[in-house]
Amino acid sequence: MLAFYGFATIIVFLVLIATKRLSVITALVLVPVLFAFIAGFDYKETGTMALAGIKQVAPTGVLLMFAVLYFSIMLDAGLFDPVVAFIVRTAKGDPLKVMMGTALLTMIVHLDGDGTATFMIVLSTFLPIYKRLGMSRLMLAGIVALSVGPMHLVPWSGTSVRAMSTLNTDAGHMFNPNIPAMLGGLAWVLFVAYIFGRRERKRLGIIEFDYRHTENLDDEQKRLRRPKIILINAALTISLITILLMGKVPAPVLFIAAAIIALLINYSKLPDQQKVMKAHGSNIFLVSGMIFAAGVYSGILTESKMIEAMANELVSLIPKEHASSIPAITAVLSLPASLLFTPDAYYYGVVPVLSHTCTQLGVDPLEVGRASLLGQMTVGFPLSPLTASTFLLMGLAEVELGDHQKFIFKWAWGTTIVMTIVALLTGSIHL
Repeated sequence: MLAFYGFATIIVFLVLIATKRLSVITALVLVPVLFAFIAGFDYKETGTMALAGIKQVAPTGVLLMFAVLYFSIMLDAGLFDPVVAFIVRTAKGDPLKVMMGTALLTMIVHLDGDGTATFMIVLSTFLPIYKRLGMSRLMLAGIVALSVGPMHLVPWSGTSVRAMSTLNTDAGHMFNPNIPAMLGGLAWVLFVAYIFGRRERKRLGIIEFDYRHTENLDDEQKRLRRPKIILINAALTISLITILLMGKVPAPVLFIAAAIIALLINYSKLPDQQKVMKAHGSNIFLVSGMIFAAGVYSGILTESKMIEAMANELVSLIPKEHASSIPAITAVLSLPASLLFTPDAYYYGVVPVLSHTCTQLGVDPLEVGRASLLGQMTVGFPLSPLTASTFLLMGLAEVELGDHQKFIFKWAWGTTIVMTIVALLTGSIHL
């Protein structure tokens, strides 16, 4: 019955946010709590499970809280104004060029495998451009989400690390066979970016204008600009990202320190600091609040063993005579699985069961890992309500999760299908 309650929790949650009957933050808390009670857990057990989930996401919540504050300060100070102006001048008001540029920059930035940093950098750069040209923010969030997907197969991403550690293997056996599939996925994403760009060009036309960012600001925004210390802000930001990638300082602590330093450097007067904090307070609360609510959701599903029961139930549906098809089936379903399982739950719960089944039936268990990486929390993580960075993407792009999922899901699944076909053709997985 735990599997039934788990699936019911997820389905009801997705229906409620897709139909906008409840806000995401409300559904993340109420739905799992309700089904925990229905499943027979008392209020104390439910509270303990929820708290376990909150503790797990707390570092990420703090990280994103101060990361949003930091990049908001940099936006207010005008750090990205030259970059925005350069991209718009290069694109010459052509939505197609802007869309293609968004995809390419996202792929390059995501070489580090860190979704949080990628979303903050790319959205901070491109959102003002999309607003200025009147382009769709749903398309912005969508193409950024698609562009990070194939790049998330890199062996140093958290998802790939989980897969390799679970199957006790290395990048040579896990990542290298998937390189052709990854390249196929990137080609598909650029094709989708071209389609989106053509649509926006047809809707908006090519907008010829002399872009001077400061002329499009109100008086308060101009007052907050700090063009004289742009090099200091750039040096601070480059240092922040460098230290972040080196991993020698815990990311939450790093962003707390960086945000405070940025606030003092750019706005030394207390009234200015208060204005900046108040101006971005709602966005900071939205992002961090979503994360802690998601902690309640994932905590209850995990600690109640609902996720474990769902995994066993899914495996039991595969007939033994079709064991050789397990990797291909896993690949096709890997994207939707991102909506059901956290990366820890999937790679430490589902993959071991699937790989053990493959071993017993004479199928290479590493194929399950490669197949899973074609969608589960790679292509799928920017659509999943179970990852904190999804809510960062939604907050920065100023779109709703339900709208984002409905718009981009078929294109994201297309990425997984293309990568699956290439993986089958190149022998990374077999039928």
